[in-house]
Amino acid sequence: MQHILDAILAGDTSSEDFAALEIPDHYTAATVHKDEAGMFEGVSSKEKDPRQSLHVEDIALPELGPGEALVAVMASAINYNTVWTSIFEPVSTFGFLERYGRLSELTKRHDLPYHAVGSDLSGVVLRTGPGVTKWKPGQEVVAHCLSVELEASDGHNDTMMDPEQRIWGFETNFGGLAQVALVKANQLMPKPGHLTWEEAASPGLVNCTAYRQLVSKNGGTMKQGDNVLIWGASGGLGGFATQYALNGGATPICVVSNEEKANIVRSMGADLVINRSEEDWKFWNEEGTQQNPKEWKRLGAKIRELTGGEDIDIVFEHPGRETFGASVYVTRKGGTITTCASTTGYMHEYDNRYLWMNLKRIISSHFANYRESWEANRLVAQGKIHPTLSRTYTLADVGQAALDVHHNLHQGKVGVLTLAPEEGLGVRNAELRAEHLDAINRFRGV
Repeated sequence: MQHILDAILAGDTSSEDFAALEIPDHYTAATVHKDEAGMFEGVSSKEKDPRQSLHVEDIALPELGPGEALVAVMASAINYNTVWTSIFEPVSTFGFLERYGRLSELTKRHDLPYHAVGSDLSGVVLRTGPGVTKWKPGQEVVAHCLSVELEASDGHNDTMMDPEQRIWGFETNFGGLAQVALVKANQLMPKPGHLTWEEAASPGLVNCTAYRQLVSKNGGTMKQGDNVLIWGASGGLGGFATQYALNGGATPICVVSNEEKANIVRSMGADLVINRSEEDWKFWNEEGTQQNPKEWKRLGAKIRELTGGEDIDIVFEHPGRETFGASVYVTRKGGTITTCASTTGYMHEYDNRYLWMNLKRIISSHFANYRESWEANRLVAQGKIHPTLSRTYTLADVGQAALDVHHNLHQGKVGVLTLAPEEGLGVRNAELRAEHLDAINRFRGV
């Protein structure tokens, strides 16, 4: 791979020269193994260690099909889906790969005894398959993680509705935590020129997810003046939701877990901050089976104290089980709870009286379609939305990076260098970078 890296680092290699580069038949990737899917049986979730299950190894270069692209990956990032893959929860991802493999002769490539993971990347196009006209070898790109076939009619109004919709690197093989990735060409978007490789790779999944969930007509349809409750407001998803609320004229009410995180959202411009470690809510009784409405009311009172008596228009919900009952309760009459992820548990409980009798809505949101992803990436490229990268690991240490996210030891996003030999490379627009440097570095080292 060194000759490919040299061509990228040169900065002036032509598209024709990139197209002529020989691509090795093997490359290094972070994988999990099918025969190890039961390795954590009987172990609690928190005790499952991604360092034991994630392997950094050479794998075979996949065949390039129509409408696809091979990308030399300079950097990637860790998402919760990589953590879930690595601990084989809630199910082993090899079931996804087996089902995808049955779709066609071409998709059989994905059904392998190993799964190359990762749903973010920044890098350079190496090859494009038949039918690709928008992208050429040598173009610097990032990728969103929506993989669709679009042969059915269902997905042509909203590609997330395609019956064959999958998350690349989670429900497909050949993901971004690798030196090379295989993507659909319609996953590609221009790399923001003012960002380094690792910064550009980090927004991807969470930025697009937050955009759809909060801003899009398919999500919360946020408008100016809305009060938006954001759980984990300085985290991977919440850090972008906070930016979108501020950027769109809404008022974020930011819930964080400590004063350090409170200072991060204040530095973004958020004034209404709740430190949950100080509030010490007990949304669940000790038995863990019944909710505690008195604590919901206490949260509602705190929100009204901050907003001057107003309730929440939109809740940006992603913790799930731990917070969902409270989220439904504090939303105003006719308001909206948008939900994804459920990082504290999928089995939500809430009191339906507060939903049904007050005409509230629960909207499910899952990643984003291509147009929403493009719009979210465009805002990053314009310097209106910024990365939340806090720390970057090498590919050799991907297990530790995933463990950090698994144990919530991180802030914002955790990046991973793949082909890039060091941090700080890949900036093409130094002037725009200088204008936004403080915001770009807001999460660094936190």
